[in-house]
Amino acid sequence: MKEEIIANRLAELGNITRLRIFRYLVKAGHKGASVGDIQAELAVPNSTLSHHISKLLRVGLIKQHRDGRTLYCLPQYEILDETIAFLREECCINENCQKG
Repeated sequence: MKEEIIANRLAELGNITRLRIFRYLVKAGHKGASVGDIQAELAVPNSTLSHHISKLLRVGLIKQHRDGRTLYCLPQYEILDETIAFLREECCINENCQKG
């Protein structure tokens, strides 16, 4: 089950536009960025951006919150960390090495 969740996250990040959106949000920090700022920075049409954001939301890589009329996207660092940890958790397990 965990492998399926990680595979879905990685599949969504396998799209260049979604990867650019996610990287932009990671750079923005914990406060995230408004949908308008993402659109202006990446020059992605509204409908296309909405589609890609919904895919990132579906796998939990980002969350959204509204402040008045502005919709913000926030990267979910704990999900990113969990994904990276999964990829590294068995690193060198088949090697005969001493950990130091």
